[in-house]
Amino acid sequence: MADAAKDLASGTVGGAAQLIVGHPFDTIKVKLQSQPAPAPGQPPRYTGAIDAVKRTFAAEGPKGLYKGMGAPLATVAAFNAVLFTVRGQMEGMFRSEPGVPLTISQQFLCGAGAGFAVSFLACPTELIKCRLQAQGALAGASTTGSVVAAVKYGGPMDVARHVLRSEGGARGLFKGLFPTFAREVPGNATMFAAYEGFKRFLAGGSDTSSLGQGSLIMAGGVAGASYWGFVYPTDVVKSVLQVDDYRNPKYAGSMDAFRKILKAEGVKGLYKGFGPAMARSVPANAACFLAYEMTRSSLG
Repeated sequence: MADAAKDLASGTVGGAAQLIVGHPFDTIKVKLQSQPAPAPGQPPRYTGAIDAVKRTFAAEGPKGLYKGMGAPLATVAAFNAVLFTVRGQMEGMFRSEPGVPLTISQQFLCGAGAGFAVSFLACPTELIKCRLQAQGALAGASTTGSVVAAVKYGGPMDVARHVLRSEGGARGLFKGLFPTFAREVPGNATMFAAYEGFKRFLAGGSDTSSLGQGSLIMAGGVAGASYWGFVYPTDVVKSVLQVDDYRNPKYAGSMDAFRKILKAEGVKGLYKGFGPAMARSVPANAACFLAYEMTRSSLG
């Protein structure tokens, strides 16, 4: 089996593991990010992550934590195939001869290239996911005081049809592409560099082939935490843009959203949902990298 095919298969398994473990945390993150700003003197709809979990359970049951999972689940194979295959191909470009380990800076560049490529798939997928995850928090809010009109969607395909029909066609599915680039390129560069760097730290050198599953889990967790710690504000901007009302937009673009969030809520507004994101990133990325490494090893 060619290396590209091995990366494709391994990335698919890793992505599925990441999605199953991490999606409930992601749902809470998006609810916190996209909830409308409260009226003066009024508390926000969700006071924090635990409150969001309790309210979601009360209103929708456990399945509410997995709302919007259909879109990323349907594309997880393609998403991780692109991410890990592009990274693998770039590693081949940088490698002077087979088997020679890359430097951490070269791993950083490979991750950046993979992040750029995967952004074109991540943007429409996440727009659909965010619409489904956020609609419970936004239901009943008026378009003049909220981030989005309270449109009820029946599922991922319903969101896609609505956007294609009412929000500018295919272009509407790529709303938020710029902040997606700003998240995926530096985020994946940092993540892959941190993953390889921590593996080498644990191994005491560049040969990491002897590391056990526990070490791979630790390295994957560190990699996930480094991803969000570096780019989280861009994810907040992306989320509010993707759930913004097409006919009565609150934000004119990425920089306008950044400025308005900063003005209205301060720096903490750019870190809404940070707790659930970090709580998700460690186990989800640990599962992803462990599944990837085990599958890749089994394929040779």
